[in-house]
Amino acid sequence: MKIIDLNEPDAAPEVDTGLLAGWLNRSDLARELTLSVDTLQRWETRRVGPPCVRVGRKVLYRMEAVRDWLRDQEARKQGASRAVAGRR
Repeated sequence: MKIIDLNEPDAAPEVDTGLLAGWLNRSDLARELTLSVDTLQRWETRRVGPPCVRVGRKVLYRMEAVRDWLRDQEARKQGASRAVAGRR
């Protein structure tokens, strides 16, 4: 890893441009969501969690797809609570 002196005028932070930039493996996503790896495995089997891609035995999640999935979960929750409130 290259160390950058931020006091240099031309210094710029390194950007990860690797092939897997923007992707998380299952254990990283479990840690981010404070879930167990087993929960993510069950979700994949039931097709209820965030979309994933298999590469051999590796399971990868695109960060933007996970964010979209979280937004969708939020929207569904808000829609359901509005529907319940409308019934009262």
